[in-house]
This record gives sequence, structure tokens and C-alpha cells, in this order.
Amino acid sequence: MVTRRTLLSALGLGSLATMTAGLAGRQAIAAEDQQPTAGRGAPYTPVRTLNGWTLPYRMVGGVKEFHLVAEEVDHEFGPGSRAKCWGYNGSTPGPTIEAVEGDRVRILVTNRLNEHTSVHWHGLYLPSGMDGVGGLSQPHIKPGETFAYEFTLKQHGTHMYHPHADEMVQLALGMMGLFIIHPRGGERERIDRDYAFLLHNWALHPGTWRPDPSIMQEFDLWTFNSKAFPAIDPIVARTGERVRIRVGNLSMWNHPVHMHGVQFQVTGGDGGRWPRAAWRSEVTEIVGVGQMRDLEFVAIPGDWALHCHMSHHTMGPMGHDIPNALGVDQSGVEADIRKVLPGYMAMGKDGMAEHGAHVAMGMKGPVNTMAMMSGDGPHGPLEMGGMFTVIKVRDDLAPGDYGDPGWYRAPAGTTAHRVSDDPDFGAPVRRGDDMQG
Repeated sequence: MVTRRTLLSALGLGSLATMTAGLAGRQAIAAEDQQPTAGRGAPYTPVRTLNGWTLPYRMVGGVKEFHLVAEEVDHEFGPGSRAKCWGYNGSTPGPTIEAVEGDRVRILVTNRLNEHTSVHWHGLYLPSGMDGVGGLSQPHIKPGETFAYEFTLKQHGTHMYHPHADEMVQLALGMMGLFIIHPRGGERERIDRDYAFLLHNWALHPGTWRPDPSIMQEFDLWTFNSKAFPAIDPIVARTGERVRIRVGNLSMWNHPVHMHGVQFQVTGGDGGRWPRAAWRSEVTEIVGVGQMRDLEFVAIPGDWALHCHMSHHTMGPMGHDIPNALGVDQSGVEADIRKVLPGYMAMGKDGMAEHGAHVAMGMKGPVNTMAMMSGDGPHGPLEMGGMFTVIKVRDDLAPGDYGDPGWYRAPAGTTAHRVSDDPDFGAPVRRGDDMQG
């Protein structure tokens, strides 16, 4: 497997190994020839890839040269769930490629899979022969071969890369990545923090270690950048900063991405940053399959949820064919069934929340399978999974600090609190009550 260390060494960039930004040394940024400027000295904010990193390059005759390696990777989706996936340079999604409009780029692609592949540069203007559709615009990249893609970047915006060869299998196993192109003249409105992630779904059946590429709808895992909550990085910002979140969808479903705390502006997509007159305010934006969307907002202090609004996309693996037993006393039933079906978990009599209690008490599910709901917050179990993370905004966060600041301490008097244990407190009004005024 190619690691970032060996890749940097192979590219003659070994000295850059210590020059990283982000958690655990991710987000590698090359040195002198990779300063964050966009033509004529106009600055840009480097992209922060959730749970990911940015691919270094080297300058060769005025061309920015990147190197991708398609290979099998050992990937962890979250606590208790690992799988043999496919990706690039040791990770799924592969590293983010980041460049500037007008750059000439050369991308070397080495195939270390046991079948052929190709790479399509999703949404980019380029010569037909560089479009990466195996059999149509190029020969397939056979195992052991390295192909070169070379073109000039004629646009800016949020883009992706992925195979166009045995696509059902290779996408299902995690072969994808982000391709971010900054505008040559700089942003018309400054971005203080720039985040990006890809939406994906996986069929990692309970107790198995390889994703199933034959599943079309009944998926077990829903991820931001191949991580399920609580393993997904938080989005961190300082109060008043302008934040952009770039979201791409290479899953098999459309996803209504919902943000708490603000009305964000949808400012762009595959076609780059839209004219200001085309921006629109939303709190939920559907990101369709194969689409990109840029969401911008001014950060407000607090801890705010960011998630897909399809409820089953914010859960871990679950049994879709389990009978609905709401309202049924199931005393002893679960224990009896577990004698013949280890790991069985009955649906709750009074709702699903009791599963959170089961997990908290250490109840084990099938081997190599995440809990359906997981994660702890400052006030108890978060009871979330899948496509969910937290936007953490603080007044005193230093510029450039992306570390997790912990949980928000709300000012006194601004947190909902218990006022009574009596379910009939305050004589609640119900439909049909005789009311005045």
C-alpha cells in the first residue's frame, strides 16, 4: 500500500512530511511552490477536507504534477467497523486535489488493483481524450500500468474524480475524491474557512468485512467522507467568520443536507461560484446524485447539527425487515431470540430510544458492525449515526485553529431545562378544548 510518506518520498517531497495542517497531520500542503495564491498574488483559503487530506504536487516544467495510486485500502468507518475498501493513496475518499484556475496540471494514475480502471474528472472542461471513460475516450488502465492525464484548468469550482470503469463496483467500494479549483482572480467575497466532503453509502452487511457492490437501495452505512458519526470530524469556526462547506454526492441517493442555527446561502456548485443574484437562502439543500453544492454562512456561536434530513441516513446498520412491535410487551422475547440469533435486538415497546440505553450498557451487536445510534453529547446520548456532524463555533477560537474545542458552554439562562416532572403540568390544551380568545 502506498502511504503519504512513501508517496512524498517518491515525488522528491520527503521534506514536506512535517508541513501539515489539520488533525493528525492530515491536509498536507506543499511548501514554496504551493503557496495559497490565485494568480497575481490573489490569496485563497486552502480547503479543509473532513477526515481527509490534500495531495501534494511537484512543479515539473511549469506543470503541477500530482500522483494518484488506485489500490485496496483498510478503512475504518467508525468505532467497531472496518472493511477492505478501494481508494487512492491509502484512503477513501482519495486525497483532495487542489489547484488554481489557469494552472496546467498533470495527474499520474498508477493502478494497483487486480482489475482495470480509469479516472473521470467530473465536471471539468478538458480534451475528450482526457475525460477518463474507459473504452470510450481512452484505453483502460490495466493492473500495474501508470497513465498520465494532462490539461489546463479553464474554470473554478467544486468538482470530483472517480472511475468510469467497472463503475458499479469501484464506486461502491470507495473510489472517489474531491477536485477543488480556486478562482484565478481570488474570491469576490473572502472565505475564512473552507470545508469539503463527499456523501456516500455502503452495504457492509453485519458481520462482514467487504462492501457489497450489488446493493442498490438497502445500505447499512451512510457517510461523510467515508466516516459515520461519531467518527466524522467536526466543522470548527470562530464567531463571525464566513464559512463555506462544499458538499458532493457520489452515493445512490439524493440527500437533503440540513444545517441548524443559520440560514445558509447556496452560492455555487459544479459550475463554480454563482453570480450574487443567483444566491439563495436555505436551511436544507437537496444535493442530488452526481451534484456538488457550496453552502456559505456567517458563523454563530454554539454547537450546531449538520446532517442529512432522511432519518434513516443518520443511523447505523439496522434490520429493515424486523416486525414493528411498538406497543407490544416484549419481556423475555429478545433473550430467547438471541439464543438462536446472536446479536438480535428487538424493537422497543415505547420507541427506539431504549437501544441507546442498550448500547450504553455495552450490549454487543454482530461482529464488525457499528451501533445503530451512537455518540455522547454534553447532556447525554446523541442517538445519531451516519451522515451527522457538529458545527462548533466559538468566540475565542484563534485564526487557523481547527482543533476540536470541546462542547459549547451555553450562557446562563439559554438552555432548555426541566420545570416539572408532572405530565399534566400546566393543564395542556388539546384540540377540541373549549377555548376563549
